[in-house]
Amino acid sequence: MINRYIRAIAGTFVIISVLLGMYVNENWLWFTIFVGANLLQSSITKWCLMEDILKKIGIKDSKESCG
Repeated sequence: MINRYIRAIAGTFVIISVLLGMYVNENWLWFTIFVGANLLQSSITKWCLMEDILKKIGIKDSKESCG
Protein backbone atom coordinates (compact mmCIF):
# COMPACT_ATOMS: atom_id res chain seq x y z
CA MET A 1 0.00 0.00 0.00
CA ILE A 2 2.79 2.42 0.87
CA ASN A 3 4.36 1.79 -2.53
CA ARG A 4 1.21 3.08 -4.24
CA TYR A 5 1.29 6.27 -2.19
CA ILE A 6 4.95 6.85 -3.05
CA ARG A 7 4.32 6.41 -6.75
CA ALA A 8 1.26 8.67 -6.63
CA ILE A 9 3.15 11.40 -4.76
CA ALA A 10 6.18 11.21 -7.09
CA GLY A 11 3.95 11.30 -10.17
CA THR A 12 1.98 14.24 -8.82
CA PHE A 13 5.18 16.16 -8.01
CA VAL A 14 6.53 15.56 -11.52
CA ILE A 15 3.31 16.68 -13.23
CA ILE A 16 2.97 19.79 -11.05
CA SER A 17 6.62 20.80 -11.46
CA VAL A 18 6.50 20.38 -15.25
CA LEU A 19 3.33 22.47 -15.46
CA LEU A 20 4.89 25.13 -13.23
CA GLY A 21 7.99 25.03 -15.41
CA MET A 22 5.91 25.55 -18.55
CA TYR A 23 3.57 28.26 -17.28
CA VAL A 24 5.30 30.02 -14.36
CA ASN A 25 9.08 29.82 -14.50
CA GLU A 26 11.43 27.30 -16.12
CA ASN A 27 13.42 27.02 -12.88
CA TRP A 28 10.63 24.79 -11.55
CA LEU A 29 12.05 22.06 -13.78
CA TRP A 30 14.86 21.70 -11.24
CA PHE A 31 12.22 20.24 -8.91
CA THR A 32 11.45 17.62 -11.56
CA ILE A 33 15.15 16.70 -11.65
CA PHE A 34 15.18 16.53 -7.83
CA VAL A 35 12.26 14.08 -7.80
CA GLY A 36 13.89 11.94 -10.49
CA ALA A 37 17.21 11.93 -8.64
CA ASN A 38 15.48 10.81 -5.45
CA LEU A 39 13.75 7.97 -7.30
CA LEU A 40 17.08 6.89 -8.78
CA GLN A 41 18.80 7.13 -5.38
CA SER A 42 16.10 5.03 -3.73
CA SER A 43 16.46 2.33 -6.38
CA ILE A 44 20.19 2.09 -5.68
CA THR A 45 20.23 2.40 -1.88
CA LYS A 46 16.82 0.83 -1.15
CA TRP A 47 16.13 3.76 1.21
CA CYS A 48 13.32 6.22 0.58
CA LEU A 49 12.70 9.33 2.67
CA MET A 50 9.05 9.50 1.56
CA GLU A 51 8.55 5.95 2.83
CA ASP A 52 9.85 7.00 6.25
CA ILE A 53 7.58 10.07 6.25
CA LEU A 54 4.50 8.03 5.31
CA LYS A 55 5.25 5.47 8.03
CA LYS A 56 5.50 8.25 10.62
CA ILE A 57 2.07 9.58 9.69
CA GLY A 58 0.55 6.12 10.05
CA ILE A 59 0.44 4.57 6.57
CA LYS A 60 0.83 0.81 6.87
CA ASP A 61 3.75 -0.91 5.14
CA SER A 62 2.94 -3.98 3.08
CA LYS A 63 6.60 -5.08 2.93
CA GLU A 64 7.23 -3.23 -0.35
CA SER A 65 10.01 -0.79 -1.06
CA CYS A 66 10.07 2.48 -3.01
CA GLY A 67 10.53 1.08 -6.44
